[in-house]
Amino acid sequence: MKSLLDGKDMVLIVIPARLGSTRLPEKMLLKETGKYLIQHTYEAANSAKCEKRVIIATDSEEIKKAAESFNAEAVMTSEKHKCGSERVGEVAERFPEYESIINLQGDEVEIEPEVIDSVAEALEKERDGVVVTAAAPVVDPVVLSDPAVVKVVVDKDGYALYFSRSEIPYERNFVEDVQPFLVHIGIYGYKRDFLLKFVNMEQTPLERVEGLEQLRVLENGFKIKVIQVEKYHRGIDTIQDYREFLKRYKGGDENETD
Repeated sequence: MKSLLDGKDMVLIVIPARLGSTRLPEKMLLKETGKYLIQHTYEAANSAKCEKRVIIATDSEEIKKAAESFNAEAVMTSEKHKCGSERVGEVAERFPEYESIINLQGDEVEIEPEVIDSVAEALEKERDGVVVTAAAPVVDPVVLSDPAVVKVVVDKDGYALYFSRSEIPYERNFVEDVQPFLVHIGIYGYKRDFLLKFVNMEQTPLERVEGLEQLRVLENGFKIKVIQVEKYHRGIDTIQDYREFLKRYKGGDENETD
């Protein structure tokens, strides 16, 4: 796929990676595959075809050293950020030459490079939304009740109505030929101006209740464009997620997690 982005419009892909994750502390340094967990995400980002610069943004010297061991560019950022996009915003401020910025969550180890390219291209084209993200249809209904898996509902034009850890929408009536359930994928595309505006916004009530940074965008009246992709690969939130990833990585389970 040929990139729409060139020259000064190349994409800055920032992978926020903090050491003290709540459910699986120090997960970015897990290395049972022979590679650091963060390395898998970095390699996926580096495999995208769009013109890009990939930077790992961390609050940990350990993660920075790990990143440098596989020749990744890494920068230290504040320990005070409340979410990944705030960390990405700090990096964006340091590199003012980039107008298109992608926040790729560090635990998205199996994200397909094509998804990154699709977000980059949609961001270049988008006029009404200030953020672009991705989602995939739910195949396994078990994830609907899993609060670690974020769901999203969209309007007829593909803009997000709401994100939640709960099952949304509630399927009171079965409607034939309607697939209402979408799983959110941990990637966000921003234009510089809005990202810098976002990081200066106060946390919003629903953002705090759900623990979802993207709700800050919606609660402030802005639009998020959701592009739909075919497959969802679960991020690494728990030790069980990592064990399942190891099985797939080592060839014990060829199926993606839906």
